[in-house]
Parts: sequence; C-alpha cells; structure tokens
Amino acid sequence: MNELELIQKLKDGNESAFRYVLETYQKMVLNCSFKFLRNVESAEDITQEVFLEVFKSVSSFRQDAKLSTWIYRITVTKSINHLKSQERKKRFAFLSSLFGQDAPEEKIEAGADADPGKILENVDRARVLKWAIEKLPENQKIAFTLSKQDEMSYQEIAEILNTSVSSVESLIHRAKNNLKKRLFNYYKKNF
Repeated sequence: MNELELIQKLKDGNESAFRYVLETYQKMVLNCSFKFLRNVESAEDITQEVFLEVFKSVSSFRQDAKLSTWIYRITVTKSINHLKSQERKKRFAFLSSLFGQDAPEEKIEAGADADPGKILENVDRARVLKWAIEKLPENQKIAFTLSKQDEMSYQEIAEILNTSVSSVESLIHRAKNNLKKRLFNYYKKNF
C-alpha cells in the first residue's frame, strides 16, 4: 500500500491503517520526544498524545509533506509545549520553595561497579550541555536537536520546520556558535 492509499484509509477511519501507522512510527515518535524531554514517562505520554492527534487530525492533513514529516512535526510541537508547561511548573515550584515548600531532590543511581567520579563528571557534562541547549532560541534548539541527536538531513528538518534548507543551515550554524560561546564562558567561569 502506498502512502496516498494509507492516508485515504486513515481518513476513512480504517482501524488496520491506524494500527499500521502506530506500529511504523511509534518508535520514531518516542525517540524524538525523549530527545527533547529526557524523561521516558513524559516521552511515552507525548507519544500517546501524538497518535491521538494523528487520529483526530488526519482528515485535515493536506498532504503537502510526507506522512512521517507531518507526524514528526506534531511530535516536536507537543514536546516543546510539554517543556514550556514543565518550565511554568518549575517556576511555580521555585516560588513555593521560597515560602517553605521544598521540592524533592533528584537522586543519581549507578551500578555497583561504576566509578563514582566518572559518573558525576558525565552527569555534570550532560547537565551543562543540556543547560546550554535549553538556552538556545527555540528554532535553533529544534534544528540543532533534530540534526545532531536525530541525525536528520537538513532537507528533512526544513520540511518539519516548514522552512528552507538554507534557513536550517543558518539555524544550526548559529546554534553551534551560541553553544560554543555559552560553554566556553561556563567553563572559563567555573574552572
């Protein structure tokens, strides 16, 4: 079955077509969402939301992009919206902590044979890199994440972001420069 037939079956409410789409794209959606959220449970929740959205919105799918690109676009949007929601919750938790209601501390777990110094060093590096990526403007963060973590081509990213390939190249170039500056300043200041 080609993509046009699949989309038509989805629009007609065909259950086996939806099951096929779910089985085909579920891992891609979960991985994409996880790369933004860094939390398995949240990524699984977003994955469910994405496929509910696909099911509800397929009738309005204009087919100006591939089905996979459309699903990716929904995933990125829902992941970013979730991050924004989490950020609002963090701000509220911070304000609550000012008034005596502390949030629980995060704990780091490791295997029995792991080198604690190496683990803490890697956790710290990952934390700093995540912090630097989070500080990027949203469009740079998305383009950089899709390129470096999902290993997508500039053409694929352009389709997802609904922009040109040259814009994607520019976004990624600016993201790299911003990351270099932030990381250099961070390590210069702290070490």
